Amino acid sequence: MTSIGPGSVFARIDQGVLGLPGTTRPPLTVHVGSRTVLLSPEESRRALYGPRRDAALGAAVWRQAVIEARREPRDGDGSGRLLVVWLVLPGLYRNLHRILRLWGRVDRADLEAEAVLAVLAALDAADLEGPDAWGCLIKEAVNRMWAYAKRVTREIPVVDIGAFAEARNATVPPEERSRPPEGWEVHITPEPRREGVYATLRFTEPRPRQDGRRTGIRLPDLVFRARRHEEADLIGTLVLRPAGARR
Repeated sequence: MTSIGPGSVFARIDQGVLGLPGTTRPPLTVHVGSRTVLLSPEESRRALYGPRRDAALGAAVWRQAVIEARREPRDGDGSGRLLVVWLVLPGLYRNLHRILRLWGRVDRADLEAEAVLAVLAALDAADLEGPDAWGCLIKEAVNRMWAYAKRVTREIPVVDIGAFAEARNATVPPEERSRPPEGWEVHITPEPRREGVYATLRFTEPRPRQDGRRTGIRLPDLVFRARRHEEADLIGTLVLRPAGARR
């Protein structure tokens, strides 16, 4: 036996089988030879794992628990199958804690859930008359826990794609972002490239008229042309416009 946290899968199974304090569960009716024995869940567990366990009584407990679980209708409350899982749990603790010590990143709740699924999957195929039927069911759960732990430890954590996509899609498009009442927009042609620009840029603006005044062009309307040097070919343009102005 071992203690289990209140938030674990095994703890919830404990509560489902034993119920709240003061409640009782119908006993398991076990036939051993000519004897008929009524056992509570705790007594059934002691028959399987107790220091003074009787092999014949343990086999009878196992057989009867599985028989009743298999008889349950599909739309039943599942109490019979839950009892079988609960009876298996003590046989899993050693390997459960060993896995958690070896691989701290394995989530205990997931590991316990894998064990429960293994028991439920093997329940209908279990051999009631086999020499070690009970041990085979425990082995199925243990093997599944180890397989799950090894698979998880080989996985490489990556960014949460769902959350990343949601955040990306929630970004307000540039054209919908709020603009300050006064400001400038910069438009560069051609578009920036990964390799960047490695030349010194020279910006020019329209010359003033001969009378010394500019042609009425204000800063928002200026188009700066970028060249590597005065005689070089045009490599791009930079346009300043008032924020929100039409292109």
